[in-house]
Amino acid sequence: MVFALLLLLVVTTASGCGVPSHQPDTGRVVNGEEARPYSWPWQISLESFFPTCGGTLIAPNWVLTAAHCITFHTYRVVLAEHDMNKEEGPEQFIMVSKMFIHPKWNDNCASCGNDIALLKLEKSAVINDKVQPACLPEEGAILAHNQPCYVTGWGRLYSGGPRATTLQQALLPVVDHSTCSQSDWWGSSAKTTMVCAGGESKSACHGDSGGPLNCKGRDGKWYVEGVTSFVDGQGCNTPQKPTVFTQVASFIPWISETMAQN
Repeated sequence: MVFALLLLLVVTTASGCGVPSHQPDTGRVVNGEEARPYSWPWQISLESFFPTCGGTLIAPNWVLTAAHCITFHTYRVVLAEHDMNKEEGPEQFIMVSKMFIHPKWNDNCASCGNDIALLKLEKSAVINDKVQPACLPEEGAILAHNQPCYVTGWGRLYSGGPRATTLQQALLPVVDHSTCSQSDWWGSSAKTTMVCAGGESKSACHGDSGGPLNCKGRDGKWYVEGVTSFVDGQGCNTPQKPTVFTQVASFIPWISETMAQN
């Protein structure tokens, strides 16, 4: 029994989360800079007939994304993707077998919240130095104002601009709810189940939807604290309109229950 418990502990440690083999380059303030290849090994590209959104691997056969990304019947995820224009070798292509959109999501009202979905993969991803899951935060965890987090994705490089071909990262400091919900910021559109981050010249943009807001915990691991939800209709880099993310910590019970039952 002791041996079995030790073995389980070893397996759990080996298949941990949030610790990339290829460390991201976070030594400078970035805004739409190309990410170091495979340094965000949980980032996936969600594709139907073409790449549509991002997402986060949270278990070998589960991906977290935004509810508003799910508009077709058939999807696949691409793991270990870096350059969209090349097949570089380590990519894994896995079909989505089941899609679970949050029951309270209203596709006519992004600012109502609940913009979150889970995708069960047809088979488990092969976990290696280029494909690893992100950690999930504890239920109810709140990010500190100005906490440095990173958004990642292949979205547009700027409003109306071209989509990125290589994975981009941008440093987005967290904007706390009391600031983000002020009338000259997002006002009542900013809910307590959302995270605001960035603003001014730094933001996510169209095509980044569903991807992670990556925040480093005190334990040195990376957590997916947000799911990219929406930006201002005027453009991606509008002052006092930071990017809005679904706050993952608010949905841990739904995530856990959905994964356990399926």
